[in-house]
Amino acid sequence: MSDNTQLAQHNDGTVASPNADESRRRVTLTPAVDIFEDAHAVTLLADLPGVSKEKLDVKVHDGSLTIEGESVIPVPSNLALTHAEVRAPYFSRRFSVSEDFDSSRIEASLKDGVLRLTIPRRDEAKPRRIEVSSA
Repeated sequence: MSDNTQLAQHNDGTVASPNADESRRRVTLTPAVDIFEDAHAVTLLADLPGVSKEKLDVKVHDGSLTIEGESVIPVPSNLALTHAEVRAPYFSRRFSVSEDFDSSRIEASLKDGVLRLTIPRRDEAKPRRIEVSSA
């Protein structure tokens, strides 16, 4: 196998890549989302590949919804990682939540790397039909 990645041999025998400092930094990605809205709620679908329920944090505070999660790339216990070009990314995204929505009743589920959040509208913010009488 051959590529153009250069490795440097140090005097003490250790090997480092030219981007060694960069590889120590955590990569933060903005997850792609789809948002659907109807008269009753807003539904948000966020792509979080490799994020488990244990590594996912969804918070709502002062009109702000924050999604944070860390992807885990498993390495078998009998192998030692000597070179990695794919780092376990950290996902982070923040949204403003209108006062029309009831953030105390948010429902969340995670399946196959997709986070589904349903945020219901407050009853007083739902559209209602007004009957018109004839005079």
